[in-house]
Amino acid sequence: MALNEMFVGEIVTELLKQLNAISHKSCFCKSSADNLITSIQELLPIIEELKYSGVELPAFRQSQLNRFSETLRGGIELARKVLESGRWNVYKNLQLVRKMEKLEKQVARFISGPMQAHLLADVHHMRFETMERFNRLEQRLDSMKTGSGRWVEEAVKRMEVEGDSNLGGFSGIGLELGKAKVKKMMIERDDLNVIGIWGIGGSGKTTLANEICRDNQVQSYFNNRILFLTVSQSPDLEQLRAKIWGFITGNEPLNYTRKSQCEWGSGPQALVVLDDVWSLPVLEQLIFRVPTYKTLVISRFKYPRRVVNEVYEVELLEEDESMSLFCHSAFGQKSIPPTANETLVKQIVDECKGLPLALKVIGASLQDQPEMYWINARKRLSRGELICESHENKLLYRMAISVECLKKKVKECFMDLGSFPEDKKIPLDVLVNMWVEIHNIDEEEAFTILMELSDKNLLTLVKDARAGEAYCSYHEICVTQHDVLRDLALHLSNQGEVNERKRLLMPRRDTELPRDWEKNADQPFNTQIVSVHTGEMREMDWFHMEFPKTEVLILNFCSDKYFLPPFIDDMPKLRALIVINHGTTEATLENFSVFTNLANLRSLWLEKVSVPQLSNATVPLRNLRKLSMVLCKVSNSLDPAVLDLPQIFPRLSELVIDHCDDLVKLPLSICKVNSLQSLSLTNCHRLQELPADLGMLKKLQILRLSACPELKMLPASIGELVGLKYLDISECVNLKCLPKEVGKLVSLEKIDMRDCLQIVNLPTPAALSNLKSLQRVICDDEVFGQWRNLEKTVPNLHVQIAEKWYSLEWLNS
Repeated sequence: MALNEMFVGEIVTELLKQLNAISHKSCFCKSSADNLITSIQELLPIIEELKYSGVELPAFRQSQLNRFSETLRGGIELARKVLESGRWNVYKNLQLVRKMEKLEKQVARFISGPMQAHLLADVHHMRFETMERFNRLEQRLDSMKTGSGRWVEEAVKRMEVEGDSNLGGFSGIGLELGKAKVKKMMIERDDLNVIGIWGIGGSGKTTLANEICRDNQVQSYFNNRILFLTVSQSPDLEQLRAKIWGFITGNEPLNYTRKSQCEWGSGPQALVVLDDVWSLPVLEQLIFRVPTYKTLVISRFKYPRRVVNEVYEVELLEEDESMSLFCHSAFGQKSIPPTANETLVKQIVDECKGLPLALKVIGASLQDQPEMYWINARKRLSRGELICESHENKLLYRMAISVECLKKKVKECFMDLGSFPEDKKIPLDVLVNMWVEIHNIDEEEAFTILMELSDKNLLTLVKDARAGEAYCSYHEICVTQHDVLRDLALHLSNQGEVNERKRLLMPRRDTELPRDWEKNADQPFNTQIVSVHTGEMREMDWFHMEFPKTEVLILNFCSDKYFLPPFIDDMPKLRALIVINHGTTEATLENFSVFTNLANLRSLWLEKVSVPQLSNATVPLRNLRKLSMVLCKVSNSLDPAVLDLPQIFPRLSELVIDHCDDLVKLPLSICKVNSLQSLSLTNCHRLQELPADLGMLKKLQILRLSACPELKMLPASIGELVGLKYLDISECVNLKCLPKEVGKLVSLEKIDMRDCLQIVNLPTPAALSNLKSLQRVICDDEVFGQWRNLEKTVPNLHVQIAEKWYSLEWLNS
């Protein structure tokens, strides 16, 4: 196919016609259509220039143009589908947006790759009759380099480059620090063959990679042998492998085989950049173990060190960098102009939380808009709502790509994260309890899902040094999430009629319930999760609502008094109730009588509240499996005189009491809760003793007593806990000894006794010789040798000295 036939023939004419129609009629693909129109129109005069210059392309170059012609032909069919798609079909439109962006990427890649590298190279090897014509050609090509023409800036934005060359002028510190760290890995570390740049979508990963590739020192080190490839979600692996191998060997058409890699021992320094990598199997096939050749991997996901030797995690922008980037998009300058409302601008920038893509998209959407539009945008952003269609198309759709590739259950767990307040740490225990109850999974699978979301950069784990160990408590781990990702979860959850949504969520704290809830309260809400976030609530502040299918209720509030919602009575299927006070003091809960109808409740989490007195009449929670009280006042609720725990919680299997400073001792009736399998009494600084009959808990497998400084002894009956597998007495600084009865714990697998400063002698080796199941002991220097002596009679035992670690995370509670 000749050049003029391809570009001025029916293919391009028809494609431009379809793209113009999309630009005028469709909103969700308008930006991509506009970019494609500009790209093709910029390309036409250059092709005409080449045609009249007399250049005859080699067969290899012509075949590339033929393939590009087929790409444009496919674009015509795609454009027709876009025009035929209805606006109501959100999922289909999302898929079409992604395909349009892919077409835009292919066109942009052709222009920046084969078009510039191959065609310009061929022109340079020809003798032109007039230098003037050649100069015009060079000027046109220069205008197409990344960072110059406006169409390129928009195309790069759509390709997840998340920035342009102008970024370096006002993001100096963040970009320069990242560039310096990655350069050091590439140039100074010969032992690192595969290096990664990892970060949340829209954080500037590809921008950083581009800056590194343009760096003079990097170009000199690799002798300008740098190949930049975009892998994407559906790559042509064979074509990519052939390109990489041809690039490494210096013979691009050369086909790759495993034998050829063995025969190729070394060559000139070379760098291959793999951008937008989505899966480990794909990445493993694109890495060649060849000396002098390095790979730079850009991805949203973490990969194991055996594949990616070292990773730089992209940091979000600092406050001043965020302001500069936003002002560049909104005002075309580096700072707030005198005519703008400085306070309003700062509030909107703060909502973007340092994410470059959010700053650019939201800034551009507010450009040249009146102040009232800005005020409305700030309000909508604070509620997690969209401010305009470009906000949805350019930001949330781009972020949604990371979510759409998840398995269904993992995606549901991601969307559940929108149920929790912004900028607050979510206790993993709360998440695990919720996921177990509503997604039909066990705790191990829930933790696996958490790790997958973390590896895909969709949440962040905040954990202490012991998190992830066998028998670690999930309340030692918290989860945080960037506000843009939370907004995405809210956006995906808020589709459809309010009464039929799977999640009914309040995006921000408010003084009252949402108006659309009240407007639709005459019909039942068929939602699975309800999340409320308010200040103080009195009885009159609630209105009647019915929730026949709700399984999880999350009550977030900030006050010293809170009236529990009466509609809990109309939640017959409620399985998990989470009550969290974000105020400074423990809140008094009123209307506790609503608990009498929660026959199916299995998990109850109470945080920073004064727990009312529990009795058979008020709280007959017959099916409750797990009760967690964190930062609570519990002395009234655990009054031994009136409390009969086996009657109130006959099926309780796990009890967690953490940071409850008024707990002095447990009610004796706890020893009769025969179903109890896990008992955690942690950071309870006034706890003085345990019940003497603790050994009656025959099903108990986990006993955590860490950081209870007033606890001085363990009851002798501890030896009767025949099912106990884990004992944690760490940081019990006044515990005098380890009773000899511990030697009877034949099922015990792990003991953590770090920072037990008073224990300097263990029971005799003979007394401990029956601990045949013991596999791990964590202790201090003073008793390390004594435990090591036991290794002779307990073959699988591993004893280790505790590492010193300190955490101030509790200060943020």
